Amino acid sequence: MLGDARVDDAAEIYSITRAWSALPGHLVTAPDEVSVDRIAADIPAIRNAGRIVVALDGDAVTGFALLRAMELEAISHVYRLTVAVRPGNVGRGIGSALLEALIAWASGTPAVRKIELLVRATNRTAIRLYSKFGFQEEGRLKNRVRIPGKEFAFVDDISMAWFPEGGPPTLQDEVC
Repeated sequence: MLGDARVDDAAEIYSITRAWSALPGHLVTAPDEVSVDRIAADIPAIRNAGRIVVALDGDAVTGFALLRAMELEAISHVYRLTVAVRPGNVGRGIGSALLEALIAWASGTPAVRKIELLVRATNRTAIRLYSKFGFQEEGRLKNRVRIPGKEFAFVDDISMAWFPEGGPPTLQDEVC
């Protein structure tokens, strides 16, 4: 079952975030760079500038996903995506359900003209999920993420994007 995230979900969202941040090559956030208090404060802010949903198994949060509008006016039509499923629950369709809910919301929200994300090149499971929902690679940031515990080990970040049907009009050929 999916639902809108509540401040009361912060501890479980923290648990999921911390678990993935401890695994090299997944989240950029280090385990000590996240806290329950910060997530609890972020939930209302995200809801004001986007959407955050949780997947529930009974009362337990098994995953979460969020879309947050970029802050600057010129790029406020761009929403950043984060999806995380509790380790041990990957492959059960939770990520797909979360992403489907956010895509449906974005499709019905005129302010959303683009969804962007960054995914580590080594995270093939996530890349397959995003591709399944129509996200396309826009670029590759070489050696962007340093792998902790390895002095000179880096991973590329892949920039992916999704546009609502038809996409936004573009002025690429015009001089602004």
